[in-house]
Amino acid sequence: MSEQRQLLSDSAARLFESRDAVTWDDIDEIGIADVLVPEERGGSGADWDDACAVLQAAGHWQVPLPLAEAMIARKLLAEAELEMAPSRLSIAANTVGTLSGSGRACKFSGTLSSVPWGRDVAHVVTTLSFDGRTHVVVLAVADAIVHRRTNIADEPRDDLQFTDASAQAAAAISREAQHLFDYAALARIAQIAGALQSALERSIGYALERKQFGRPIGQFQAVQQQLALFGAEVAAATCASRSAAIAASAGEVSFEIAAAKLRANQAIGIATAIAHQVHGAIGFTREYALRRATQRLWSWRSEYGNDRYWSERLGRTVIEQGADRFWEHLVSG
Repeated sequence: MSEQRQLLSDSAARLFESRDAVTWDDIDEIGIADVLVPEERGGSGADWDDACAVLQAAGHWQVPLPLAEAMIARKLLAEAELEMAPSRLSIAANTVGTLSGSGRACKFSGTLSSVPWGRDVAHVVTTLSFDGRTHVVVLAVADAIVHRRTNIADEPRDDLQFTDASAQAAAAISREAQHLFDYAALARIAQIAGALQSALERSIGYALERKQFGRPIGQFQAVQQQLALFGAEVAAATCASRSAAIAASAGEVSFEIAAAKLRANQAIGIATAIAHQVHGAIGFTREYALRRATQRLWSWRSEYGNDRYWSERLGRTVIEQGADRFWEHLVSG
């Protein structure tokens, strides 16, 4: 692990662990939402490997803020040179609508679907094709009709409807702007890895404390076998996350993100089933911390591409390249 990655990971973990409720002021105080912003634009100039280390810590502690989305939004704004005072930001990877006008002052009509914490942020950043090029677009939530939605973890996933609303827009050529959905998935993979690790740690701790027949249930071979399988799934998801993050720092990453999101999604099903089997009924109670991790995991499994979506993406890649060329591509790295 690089020195910068270790520093960012440790700083984020200390912040998230020490706060009962992390706020935007806490986030801005140590600047972790700006890790992907170039240094010349006031950020840390870190790469995706560093950013995902922070997001893994956020997933581990189930931070109830759109930190992943804010990181991406601030990077898009900086690279498109759209000036905006620091504010609460989210992104919309599912946008249907049209831009009109010219220059950076445009009008937007359409809908942004499933915006994380849409009701709570000041602006939402999205991307649209306009005049034959991809544009980064910034919209004020105050100009939208907000249809409140939540995922099963009670995290806001709102639909925002705009009619002839003022927007800032600028052409952008960065990979994140061209493939916003994929990079949103990359960020979510890191959070999944962290939440899986949290659930594993809690399950091991519970198995060592909970007693049946006069001894901790963690001493029973059947429980040990299930926890070993749980650990293997967490390791696989974490390795997939790190591999995709390293690839994203180097260049083209669509295949790696597809493989990592699918592998992380598959790990969720096995890992959460074992976590709740180990805990029994207490794991489902609203007050118990395990639920905060597993409900997010179940929600995140479908966000930014479910199992079917990424399976089809991978399948199309293999078919398009052909078996021989695909194998050469797979082993060339």
